[in-house]
Amino acid sequence: MKRHNQSSVVEFILLGFSNFPELQAQLFGIFLVIYLVTLMGNTVIIIVISLDQRLHVPMYLFLQNLSVVEVSFSAVIMPEMLVVLSTEKATISFAGCFAQMYFILLFGGTECFLLGAMAYDRFAAICHPLSYPVIMNKRVFMNLVISSWALGFTMTTVQTPWVFSFPFCGPNEINHLSCETPPVLELACADTFLFEIYAFTGTLLIILAPFVLILLSYIWILFAILKMPSTMGRQKAFSTCASHLISVTLFYGTASMTYLQPKSSYSPETKKLMSLSYSLLTPLLNPLIYSLRNSEMKRAFMKLWRRKVVSHIV
Repeated sequence: MKRHNQSSVVEFILLGFSNFPELQAQLFGIFLVIYLVTLMGNTVIIIVISLDQRLHVPMYLFLQNLSVVEVSFSAVIMPEMLVVLSTEKATISFAGCFAQMYFILLFGGTECFLLGAMAYDRFAAICHPLSYPVIMNKRVFMNLVISSWALGFTMTTVQTPWVFSFPFCGPNEINHLSCETPPVLELACADTFLFEIYAFTGTLLIILAPFVLILLSYIWILFAILKMPSTMGRQKAFSTCASHLISVTLFYGTASMTYLQPKSSYSPETKKLMSLSYSLLTPLLNPLIYSLRNSEMKRAFMKLWRRKVVSHIV
């Protein structure tokens, strides 16, 4: 942040949905409920998988890591978003904005790579069931998880300081719900063309590389499912993949529309709604998608509920 001293801006103002003051109170209530449900749902998944030894297999351990990312992602965005909705003028310090952007990029990038790793795990399980324990052994699993976090960390550590190395001379109003890269970059009073080239290329690789892995994995999975002689076997195989496909569609679709075209023709309000899709809905829906569609997760939850709650009541 070597050019930080050239900035006259010491804090930013997050505008949020200030153009619709009559909706602020209702939105605050809705987002608060969504935040609490998101925390509860993902925390339950983390606890259930941690306590049930039968779920200590790559498929569920990947899901546990995904839930950790979702809880962290929500904790970075939602509290500040609730402040924005509850006050007429929500300010965030220069350092606070830097920190929020850093962790948004960290958890968002890590989620991209985790979703790719989860697709590879499903490919190995369905296309090579007999050799799956060898293909996805503990060492391979740990390497995939650590690599996902490391790649997210590397990308974030390069991009965030670069954004805040630009001088910010004013105005200081961020027409968004949080300190995401595109709306903050619009306030920089310097030529950001080189950074935009880097950001587009880097984001394309971060989104495209896992997406290509996911696409190839599911092409092979589809062929493997179609070759299965049993209808029940095909249904079971597809069911284990459907939850992951829904998560991928929700997250990649909206995130790519936001970050792959930072100076797009979308209106600020449209960009805010797209941001809500991956920052609000995906963390909320993932626990529901994975838990309600998975019989083993439901059995593990009910077992834990009876052991920890019902037994104490009785």
